[in-house]
Amino acid sequence: MIAARHCVTTALRTLLENQPLSTGKVSFVWSVTVGPRIDRVTSATLKPDGILAVQAETHHWAREVGRSSPLIISRLNRLLGTAVVRRIKVSSQTQRRPNNRE
Repeated sequence: MIAARHCVTTALRTLLENQPLSTGKVSFVWSVTVGPRIDRVTSATLKPDGILAVQAETHHWAREVGRSSPLIISRLNRLLGTAVVRRIKVSSQTQRRPNNRE
């Protein structure tokens, strides 16, 4: 028996493989890859050089995306095509506050 998650990934890959690489395709694959919670607090844009620029709402979410980037890149490339995303560059909208304790 084949696990449902493998069927879904294969079906999505089949549906997406002949579609041109577009902002909409990248946004859709980003949301499928990271899930609804991270998708709500981030936005992703693929640059021509294969760098995925991710803007996170907070430093916390930027850190989580950065920590998970090897897995995220693997999953993105499974749906977008081999080596489409080479690296993820994450930034946050809010700056981390320095710790003022002495």
